[in-house]
Amino acid sequence: MKRLLGFGLIVCFAFTQCKQEKVFTEWRGPNRTGVYNETGLLKKWPEEGPKMLWHNDSIPVGYSSVAIAHNTIYLTGLIDSTDYLLAFDMDGNKKWQTPYGKGWDASFIDSRATPTIEDDRIYLSSGKGDVACVNALSGEINWKVNASEKFGGTFGTWGISESLLLYKNMVYYTPCGDQTTMVALDKMTGETIWQSESLNDKPGYVSPLMINRNGKNQIVTVIEKNVFGVNPDNGKIEWKFDYGAYAGGKWKANINTNTPLYKDGKIYITNGYDHKSVMLNLNEDASGVELAYVDSLLDVHHGGAVLLDGYIYGSNWVNNRMGNWCCLDWNTGAKMYETKWQTKGSIISAEGMLYCYDEKGGNIALVKADPKEFKVISEFKVPYGKGPHWSHLVIKDGVMYVRHENALMAYSIKE
Repeated sequence: MKRLLGFGLIVCFAFTQCKQEKVFTEWRGPNRTGVYNETGLLKKWPEEGPKMLWHNDSIPVGYSSVAIAHNTIYLTGLIDSTDYLLAFDMDGNKKWQTPYGKGWDASFIDSRATPTIEDDRIYLSSGKGDVACVNALSGEINWKVNASEKFGGTFGTWGISESLLLYKNMVYYTPCGDQTTMVALDKMTGETIWQSESLNDKPGYVSPLMINRNGKNQIVTVIEKNVFGVNPDNGKIEWKFDYGAYAGGKWKANINTNTPLYKDGKIYITNGYDHKSVMLNLNEDASGVELAYVDSLLDVHHGGAVLLDGYIYGSNWVNNRMGNWCCLDWNTGAKMYETKWQTKGSIISAEGMLYCYDEKGGNIALVKADPKEFKVISEFKVPYGKGPHWSHLVIKDGVMYVRHENALMAYSIKE
């Protein structure tokens, strides 16, 4: 009897632990840094590339990355003029798909936003600014808000590309316009909790970042002309910086796409089209910023950048088809290198290695993160899909997931 009772308690405890297990995954991995906490990965690939586990080249077109939870792979895709959330098993077979919002209908219409997942809920924005919460297990919509319409939002040339940020009981969205700039919705109901003042600016194509300065949390994001910090609890815009003043080149373009990098009170902002990058020093109480330095080398188009051991790695914009791979000193902005390899693209990191995905030819390179040189250790070419290679890579449990518009591929990169 005691043995049965003990066994029952163990089962009950195990069930409780499983039930309480928290799930969270978002754009560009932990804290949106592009740096994945994976271990035991290959430091060199076979000549033909790592082993492809499977592929599916019949998915709806999209530029979003994948998100993985509940033993399921999630991504977004466009069907006709509607953005869909799709769920696949771990072998790439489709489980279900759910329409969740109006897709972008002007230039480059493929779906954009990467799902944000918390427990059994998935949060998404659509290309036309609808915000939805979807049940991760069934695909049923919990709630949906036509957020850009409701809050008088505006659009840039390429619609909305915001992967949603969560904090406490809130999900945040950046409609911009003359009514507000950012809003917080109740993540369980979609009801409005707060809306910030308006900065009278248009949205960028940036997914915001949650930072912490001396125990104080703050949302930092970039819209068309401004970088700003928001109190996540009440929507107060605590500081703003005129990033648009640093636009360069013949177009003076403010086409901002990259989530900022943050560490120890320093915020690094980079975007393409000869737009100068800036490093901002956030003051001790996170109420204001000062310009630390301006960088003219690393104007990342839309492939993101990573910070590793005091150095920034990414690719710059030479023109819409070309760019080089660069490294800067985080503290000073000093150029460490600028190297030609294929063309510009996206970058992530794991275990001290860089994974570089060129947007033109679909080549993926494995590079040791070394501020002295950009040296390709291994590379291979993605065989499936069509169009530009704009999706960012994702690594999960020793598998690298590569999305190329209508194709999804999974590669084993575990030792």
